Amino acid sequence: MTTRKIEKAEWKTFFDGVSKVGGLDSKCAEIEVLGLNLGDHIAAEWVPMLGVVYEPKSDLLEVGLEGLNHLIHKPKMIHVDESAAGLRSISVIDEDDIQHIIRLRDPLLLPGKSAP
Repeated sequence: MTTRKIEKAEWKTFFDGVSKVGGLDSKCAEIEVLGLNLGDHIAAEWVPMLGVVYEPKSDLLEVGLEGLNHLIHKPKMIHVDESAAGLRSISVIDEDDIQHIIRLRDPLLLPGKSAP
């Protein structure tokens, strides 16, 4: 596992790349939100992932999940945790110092089912 900081100039290119070829659409995601004023809560619990997009004009990171879009306005720092198998998590600190942790995993397979 390798954790690394993604520089702001790379955000759009990085997320366009992992959404298109990174296999995010075959993952499930859990989103945990942490902040001094908010406490710690789960915003989404192992929901099928659609992708992640950074829109520089509106300074918005959009995490697309099945039935839910998690919007992070004005992110100021992004770290990713990667392994040989691909992206494992994304940690985002927004302008209000709220941390959004997006954890990724392969969906659980039912007995007798094969992976897509």
